[in-house]
Amino acid sequence: MDIIIITGSNGLIGGDAVEYYSSKFDYVIGIDNNFREYFFGSEGSTEWRKKMLESNFQNYIHYNMDVRNYNDLDKIFQKYNSDIKLIIHTASQPSHDWAAQEPLTDFTINANGTLNLLELTRKYCPNSVFIFTSTNKVYGDSPNSLPFQELDKRFELEMQHPYYNNGIDEGMSIDQSLHSLFGASKLAADILVQEYGKYYEMYTGVFRGGCLTGSNHSGTELHGFLAYLMKCALLDKEYNIFGYKGKQVRDNIHSFDLIEMFWHYYKKPQYGEVYNVGGSRYSNSSILEAIELIEDITGKVIKKNYIDDNRIGDHIWWISDISKFQNQYPSWDFTYDLIGILNQIFIELKVRI
Repeated sequence: MDIIIITGSNGLIGGDAVEYYSSKFDYVIGIDNNFREYFFGSEGSTEWRKKMLESNFQNYIHYNMDVRNYNDLDKIFQKYNSDIKLIIHTASQPSHDWAAQEPLTDFTINANGTLNLLELTRKYCPNSVFIFTSTNKVYGDSPNSLPFQELDKRFELEMQHPYYNNGIDEGMSIDQSLHSLFGASKLAADILVQEYGKYYEMYTGVFRGGCLTGSNHSGTELHGFLAYLMKCALLDKEYNIFGYKGKQVRDNIHSFDLIEMFWHYYKKPQYGEVYNVGGSRYSNSSILEAIELIEDITGKVIKKNYIDDNRIGDHIWWISDISKFQNQYPSWDFTYDLIGILNQIFIELKVRI
């Protein structure tokens, strides 16, 4: 019997992973306690996704469980034991703004929860593959020291810089920078995943995401950039732009494309590997550019409020260099570009709101 465990199974990546992997494994074990509602209020709730997954996938088994609770997790791993072939760990506190409100909650979920899962994997199914959704925030604000030029609607890296063509690679320092408390807790987890892979020779993969997006995102102001921006347009709600004149750049990767990356890694895993993942030069935009695109798609003018102060540790410009992953897994490629992502979010969000 082949079993996959997905934490954060009601979230964007976790829920889409349930759908993707339901046909590839005998059982999909989901772990999610809808803490997103605690973080972001009712609009962040993922209860709707849980109901949908349980209704649509007969081999999906849901556990309402906190990843901080080692003893509860132990029961699951002990039950399924060596039948567990893949663990995709997406459960987290995902907002660097929210982390500053409750640092202990943030750290124990992101770091301690990850350690619990790693140790139980080592104990019960050490030959399985462990995939961790990390973040580009592990680099702190180091990207902000890069040489930028200010254009009409975005900041852009100077053309002569080595990162210009492909984006920022895994060689950027994770040290001596301002991370935000969220970035620090995710970095602790990131290093743990690497260490379990290298020290214990376990198949662990770290995927450092930029903006992960898709139509199933329960977007809020503190997390879920494109989905929340689209929601503001459709609900005629004011959107707050935090600093950098709205010219800060993000690359955006659709959840489906990221989950396919996981599949390629699962089929050919390595010990303690790290990848930057995102839309790269293929799919990226500034805040201002995204607003214009969404206004074109919806036919509505988005109400905007500009706040001078940028978020602490926020990036001026982030584009992921994904060439390391592409070189190791050359059969993988993008399915969705930015326009495709936004059109899908628009179509499906109209039905839900």
